[in-house]
Amino acid sequence: MPITLEQARRLPPTVGLMTAARMLGIGRTKAYQLARAGEFPCKVIRIGESYRVATADLLRVLGVDPDDG
Repeated sequence: MPITLEQARRLPPTVGLMTAARMLGIGRTKAYQLARAGEFPCKVIRIGESYRVATADLLRVLGVDPDDG
């Protein structure tokens, strides 16, 4: 189910890699490959074995101003 613009603006400061990948239309395997290579299209934060994506940067990549509400 696609996420609406309003839902996107209400996301927490970081989201999981798969949430970000879904929003960008990237598959699971490719998302992890890009994250490991430091080439994911927006800022990825690695915490131990997990990856988090900065929501504000994700929204910018999608062309959404996170402050324009």
